[in-house]
Amino acid sequence: MSLRQEIDGFFTEKRIAVIGVSTDPKHFSRALFRDLKRRGYELIPVNPKADHIEGQTCYPSVAAIMPAPGAALIMTARTSTDSVVRDCVAAGVKHVWMYRAGGMGPGSVSLAAEAFCNEHGVGVVAGECPYMFLPMSGFPHNVHGWCRKAFHAELR
Repeated sequence: MSLRQEIDGFFTEKRIAVIGVSTDPKHFSRALFRDLKRRGYELIPVNPKADHIEGQTCYPSVAAIMPAPGAALIMTARTSTDSVVRDCVAAGVKHVWMYRAGGMGPGSVSLAAEAFCNEHGVGVVAGECPYMFLPMSGFPHNVHGWCRKAFHAELR
């Protein structure tokens, strides 16, 4: 499956766990959380350090969410991604997105976690920012997204 198909498959899921969403309301992960919610996604915050985020019950792990979400956006440190992906697969999550800001280090991407997803039939997007693929994301996301799509055929 192409990267573009994986991205489209992820966004067809309307119930998404956001793993590693920050307790800091000013953090980028919170802004993305609020924006995806405004776009109509049912988001489930996952952070073992919080009871509530954005007025919602926050879960310590994906395994604690019933029923399991169809997708998970992983915004943790890369050192946590392998165990988070194993939890997602065990819970029945079908699509995983390992967040990475454009050009900003490895983000949540783990090659071992990506291979684990592939071995278990879980769709995986590794190393992209969702804003690059969402309509009307605003500057600078729309410019960055246009450049990625223009120069990478698998994203068109």
